[in-house]
Amino acid sequence: MSVGKLILLMLVCLSHPALSLGQDGESQPSDTSNGILRASRPPDLNSSIYYKNKLEFSLETGWLPINIPFIFDCFVGDQYNVTGLNYTLVPTLASLRWQMGNVGGPWILRGNFDLTFSGAFTWIPRGPETHYQAFDVGIRRNFVRHNGRTAPYFDVRLGVGRIDAKGPLGVPYAQGQDLTFTFMMGSGVRYNFNSRYAISVGLNYMHVSNLYLSEPRFYNYGINVYGPMFGLDVRLGKPKGSSTR
Repeated sequence: MSVGKLILLMLVCLSHPALSLGQDGESQPSDTSNGILRASRPPDLNSSIYYKNKLEFSLETGWLPINIPFIFDCFVGDQYNVTGLNYTLVPTLASLRWQMGNVGGPWILRGNFDLTFSGAFTWIPRGPETHYQAFDVGIRRNFVRHNGRTAPYFDVRLGVGRIDAKGPLGVPYAQGQDLTFTFMMGSGVRYNFNSRYAISVGLNYMHVSNLYLSEPRFYNYGINVYGPMFGLDVRLGKPKGSSTR
């Protein structure tokens, strides 16, 4: 071999660094691709269920037969006791739910809030009154896990309505006037079938009273009951990210 050919061969070898033993350039993944693979994670199912400005229709009903004292009696100076008149309430609420933000928050508090506007009809199968109609406004905190179909929740609602009061008709411990107010508080679990349909089950406390407006003529006894509540939620409008055209 001539000296010129030997020099040319050395230059070619220097311009192409040697490959590792038993490997070639195509089979060796780059550090960048490894970093991308390690950092990737599956898409979050709940990003299409809980998001800002999502609207839902909700239909809920409950069976509330357990009578208890007013839970805030200590703040109004009353004793924790129940009257001799027991009630069972069966509320049915048709609601519009507006999710106020995207999912956020640390660890166990991760989730979002929704604002609820409800029209409620309550049948009273046990008690002197027979029915109660109200308009309620509430807020719910959804506690959302990454890629979980179930989400615990906690909510409160305030409302105003009309009951067919029987206190003015002489029934002991019955409600003192037709104009009454509602406080509801509940907790449970929501299960999402997909981004459109979900069901929920939980326990709900319901208070109905006239805020002492009928006193001194009729004492404000109020109604305080709790029991199970069941719900169905349906997304209104198109799914997140779909074209509006």
